[in-house]
Amino acid sequence: MTRFNDTILKAFRGEETDYTPVWYMRQAGRSQKEYRELKEKYSLFEITHQPELCAYVTRLPVEMYDVDAAVLYKDIMSPLPAIGVDVEIKSGVGPVIDNPITSLRDVEKLGSIDPESDVPYVLDTIRLLTQEQLSVPLIGFSGAPFTLASYMIEGGPSKNYHKTKALMYSDHKAWFTLMDKLADMTITYVEAQVKAGAQAIQIFDSWVGALNIADYRTFIKPVMNRIFSALRDYNVPLIIFGVGASHLIKEWNDLPVDVIGLDWRMSIAEARQLDVTKALQGNLDPAFLMSDWEVIEEKTKQIIDEGKAHPSHIFNLGHGVTPEISPERLKKLTAFIHEYSKR
Repeated sequence: MTRFNDTILKAFRGEETDYTPVWYMRQAGRSQKEYRELKEKYSLFEITHQPELCAYVTRLPVEMYDVDAAVLYKDIMSPLPAIGVDVEIKSGVGPVIDNPITSLRDVEKLGSIDPESDVPYVLDTIRLLTQEQLSVPLIGFSGAPFTLASYMIEGGPSKNYHKTKALMYSDHKAWFTLMDKLADMTITYVEAQVKAGAQAIQIFDSWVGALNIADYRTFIKPVMNRIFSALRDYNVPLIIFGVGASHLIKEWNDLPVDVIGLDWRMSIAEARQLDVTKALQGNLDPAFLMSDWEVIEEKTKQIIDEGKAHPSHIFNLGHGVTPEISPERLKKLTAFIHEYSKR
């Protein structure tokens, strides 16, 4: 029996580790040949609905790269059909929703989620991985209310979130009712993942950086505090991450989370200078992985050195793995991180 590697759980909790642990957002899929071959036969939703196949995709990067955690292969849209949102993942576009929310009436039509009956395949995949297949922790995840709401209101990806902000500013009752419904869904969905075996949880508030600090405090922070406070009862490390959200780092530091994920716009050292006390995760710009190895190595050393200057640091990218990044490069990077960061 392979020894269980819990290094990353220690780092999530701010404990001392023998080296800097690493995982990569979107490490499952994207750039792997084996995954691309599967995608020629199956859609994302079809893969996630087949536990054996989904577990394979989730497990593959752990075996290929020797990373310190697996992250469940699925999409933040996965729980939305259960509450009545008609969502389709369109190649080259992303999530597309044909019945966008425009009013309080639309919000009130949304239902609730029963994970065991609505997304049993997600829970079965988690059980399969954690009970039989993995020797590292499994990270489960969910989208955060603002990010989910942005798709539900815009009808798909957006560059400016004008419709989302307009509803937020002009119809407070609709907005806060939507936030509460999505918070209830997130809490229930994440609780089920943890009960099935997920050993850490990341909440992706991918697009909340579109808001300023004052609006975040008014319209988002209370619901995020409610979500994380509810999840604290399950005693698993909690991570928050968003893109282009460096200005919100101090707000996140106030939340009952264990780890703050940074994109590449703010360094580890800069975050610490703002008196951020949580464990930090990140934050190599994925674009570096298209560079020469010497460039990657120099930047990786800088990130690790800044991370080691304070407890605690988990290495990751500042956003997800892109399809152009070679698996061999990620494997080499993981080995370098482990070797260079040894205490």
